Amino acid sequence: QVQLVESGGGLVQAGGSLRLSCAATGSAFSINVMGWYRQAPGQQRELVATITSSGSTNYADSVKGRFTISRDNAKNTVYLQMNSLKPEDTAVYYCNAAIRRSWGSSYSSWGQGTQVTVSS
Repeated sequence: QVQLVESGGGLVQAGGSLRLSCAATGSAFSINVMGWYRQAPGQQRELVATITSSGSTNYADSVKGRFTISRDNAKNTVYLQMNSLKPEDTAVYYCNAAIRRSWGSSYSSWGQGTQVTVSS
């Protein structure tokens, strides 16, 4: 079983920066796509950014130019560098990974989330 553990959330003033990380641990697996989602109270969970194993990235329009997703394949870790943070970025951020088992099947795995709060 693969476990995703997020870290790096916290409280920051508008205009500040945070760096989130998510590490996948386990055995007999590989990760094709990793991503970050976020969910504010009373809101739907939304996609923030994704990155493939080859480094191809996609971003939500609301974070383009401010956030950067990256990954370390050797460590099975994905990062989200968040700059120029805005109060509307406040949410619980969740790590997601498309897990491929050694025998070929795949499934989606989620972390428990890390709170990001941006104050005015």
